[in-house]
Amino acid sequence: MLPTRNNLATLDEALSKRFIDLDPAGYFIVYLDRSTQTICADHYINVINERGLACDPETGEPLPVRGSAPRTPNTSYSGRTAKELCIALFEETQPCPVTRLDHAAYLGREFVRAECALIDGSDYVQD
Repeated sequence: MLPTRNNLATLDEALSKRFIDLDPAGYFIVYLDRSTQTICADHYINVINERGLACDPETGEPLPVRGSAPRTPNTSYSGRTAKELCIALFEETQPCPVTRLDHAAYLGREFVRAECALIDGSDYVQD
């Protein structure tokens, strides 16, 4: 059976619901800056508690899964393409702010999705 857009979207949605271990080095918020035509990734440091939840390093309180918490990024990265952003993040930043390969793969996928949205003008929402 050949893949269809609907079949692939259903598979992608199911895979997005799987459990993943969090990167102890922190997390990223990925977004587009249409005024500069760039893909942006803000890095936030967190700590992982004994239950595996990401917590604010200052308060120790679990970070909300939905909505926003008033936090300042540790570092901000941007690039005109997914490749340029990956090079800045994974090759030019030492130490690299990503410590898990699955997190690196996830970010690469998100950067490509963001680049496609930047090119075609569609909305981008981080998975």
